[in-house]
Amino acid sequence: MSGVKRFGEENFISLCDELAVIDKSFQQIIDEYGYAPCWSRKPTFSTLIHIILEQQVSLASAKAAFDKLQLYTGAINPENILRLSDEEMKACYFSRQKTTYARCLAEAVLSGNLDLESLIYKDDDTIRVILTKIKGIGNWTVDVFLMMCLHSPDIFPFGDIALVNSLKHVKQLPSHTTKEELLSVIEPWKPYRTIAAFLLWHAYICRKGIVFKSA
Repeated sequence: MSGVKRFGEENFISLCDELAVIDKSFQQIIDEYGYAPCWSRKPTFSTLIHIILEQQVSLASAKAAFDKLQLYTGAINPENILRLSDEEMKACYFSRQKTTYARCLAEAVLSGNLDLESLIYKDDDTIRVILTKIKGIGNWTVDVFLMMCLHSPDIFPFGDIALVNSLKHVKQLPSHTTKEELLSVIEPWKPYRTIAAFLLWHAYICRKGIVFKSA
């Protein structure tokens, strides 16, 4: 993984502290809610399916669909996805659109066009080019994969409504604040904007009282 920088449990807290020195808003988050979790997911096919399910719906809805799919298939892998009929996918709470996305991902893996294991050795831009070639995988999905699965340190997904709302709330910005204005706000957080996003998500989750149920 030469030249590819990542963060992990071993330095996550110290990076939060660095950001808290750069911007007191993060110290206020830490003081009020504690440190954010160092969220982590495995860089696997099933994780990408889960992230696709999370597109434009609540995390709880996506989790329910993912759990139903896992119960239905026993193992979420490309072969099992392609065995399911439209009706079976619908029974697992997949929309017609996300059924197509899941099948395109499965076909890409089985055909050898996508080698998920090799992604951990590539830089962020290369990974983005590879993944966005697959129907249904856009920048938000890649951002979440990079942040949660590969722990790339400098990602900030503006396509995430909760994150942007948390940013506006914490910085006391009006709702009509433009993306360009927000970019200038987060500029000083480089090269650790993923860490900043984790803290902002954490603040949002705590402020809203959101509880995640385990599988």
